[in-house]
Amino acid sequence: MSGREYPLNTLGLSHRFLAGHIREGMFCIDATAGRGKDTAFLCSLVGESGRVLAFDIQPEAVESTRALLKEKGFSARARVLLDSHEHMEKYAQAGRVDAVVFNFGYLPGGDHSIYTRPPSSIAAIEAGLRLLRPGGVMSLCIYHGGDTGYEERDALLQYLRTIDSREYTVLLAPFYNRPGDPPIPVFILKET
Repeated sequence: MSGREYPLNTLGLSHRFLAGHIREGMFCIDATAGRGKDTAFLCSLVGESGRVLAFDIQPEAVESTRALLKEKGFSARARVLLDSHEHMEKYAQAGRVDAVVFNFGYLPGGDHSIYTRPPSSIAAIEAGLRLLRPGGVMSLCIYHGGDTGYEERDALLQYLRTIDSREYTVLLAPFYNRPGDPPIPVFILKET
């Protein structure tokens, strides 16, 4: 471990998983940039020789992410795009991406009426799976309940069961005894 502390929550588990797989010089995608925390985290893992692409459909999220990257000195490592995550294949080649990260739900502190939806989210996961190199990984944090309801959670969980087990391993780590609707961490490893 790199001396980092990872809280025992969905994001902490995601970051611990990613830190165990991402090294200097790798190429990663943050499919849902939000406020830029995952983008910055990925930049810290790939180092100066690595590269990160980040996507969001909201200008506010793109601006927040770019500001955070500038503050941390990571601007040269990342490209932040105002585009839907389902279009990531326009920006990367199949089999060349080391990791893809998703946080499904809405922009923290943003408009709760704008949130990820099953059709584009599933299309984005499928695109991300095609982009992963053998040995590549994907992390999904599924935020649900509250303003966004359960439609996306249910659709994603149903879809994840259909991913080809000969090519990918899909792991879910739900918090069963936490109150409310704790986000669900999902980890995918590409075998071949």
